[in-house]
Amino acid sequence: MDEKRIAVAAIVVDELSAVTEVNSVLHEYNDIIIGRMGIPYREKGISVISVAVDAEPDKISCLTGRLGRISGVSVKAAISKK
Repeated sequence: MDEKRIAVAAIVVDELSAVTEVNSVLHEYNDIIIGRMGIPYREKGISVISVAVDAEPDKISCLTGRLGRISGVSVKAAISKK
């Protein structure tokens, strides 16, 4: 089993209809979420969400993979080295 790491996932929601599905996935992973910040950018019709997590790298990858498969959503993660 891998050691837990701290990571930040940057999520850009280009299609506001995807917000419900994004929130649903994040709720499934609420046990690893340290904090979350969402910023609606109404002028551009997008939302930017930042999620800090504490989990094994495989679980972080599962979360970002699930989010990245949602239509209208882009996600990237930065994971600590230790």
